[in-house]
Amino acid sequence: MQFATVNDVILHHQLIGGPAGKPVIVFINSLGTDFRIWRDVVVRLAGDFPIITYDKRGHGLSDLGQVPYSIDDHVLDLAGLLDRLNVREAIICGLSVGGMIAQGLEAKRPDLVKGLVLCDTAHKIGTAEMWNARIESVETRGIESLADGIMERWFTPAFRRPENAAYHGYRTMLTRQSAVGYAATCAALRDADLTEEAKRIAVPTLCVVGDQDGSTPPDVVLSMAKLIHGARYEVIKDAGHIPCVEQPEMLTEMIRAFIDTIPAGGKLHA
Repeated sequence: MQFATVNDVILHHQLIGGPAGKPVIVFINSLGTDFRIWRDVVVRLAGDFPIITYDKRGHGLSDLGQVPYSIDDHVLDLAGLLDRLNVREAIICGLSVGGMIAQGLEAKRPDLVKGLVLCDTAHKIGTAEMWNARIESVETRGIESLADGIMERWFTPAFRRPENAAYHGYRTMLTRQSAVGYAATCAALRDADLTEEAKRIAVPTLCVVGDQDGSTPPDVVLSMAKLIHGARYEVIKDAGHIPCVEQPEMLTEMIRAFIDTIPAGGKLHA
């Protein structure tokens, strides 16, 4: 296991080496998960690209840090980690809140970003009322009280069948996250509006969404894609909010094809 002190937190991360001359791919996990959600994508890309995965603050084995959080806190954590690892011009692949962190990183540290893969995310997610209600539920009754409803948004009915051991495993991943870190990241999502940042994204961008995503449905992701100059938009069949779990082969193929289209300079426009 690899750990690094970045800003005021210790971040758990994984660095997998790859061929010189290939861009580093950085994966950012969603709310209520840790970086293991990317495993089935990472194993398909390992050896062909250098790869970084990490647990954002308040999740997995990373520190809690000071609460509540802002998206900027998460952005600065990632920027600090990439600086520590001497990474520049990476492909940043973020899911849900991870996608918002990716957008924020491109806005604040464009030197770190060569391209964006924005999975099941948006420039603004949910409403203040929705997030406040979720924060109250987590703080008073714990994550378990919300788990079944979250699973319905994360995964398709086919994946949620009772005999699917993986479904139960991912539900356990959710309920074992820090309730404090989860609520703090809910507050970051509540307060984040990256509409203007999305309009200014200046690198090649792929926007991807599961066709049965219950958290950021296809029309929400499409609305984000329309804000981003030259963005590509793809829908993954038979997937909910976490296609890297349900359809890793399809997502991996999309990422590979997208990287192949990125020009040497990376930037689309000034």
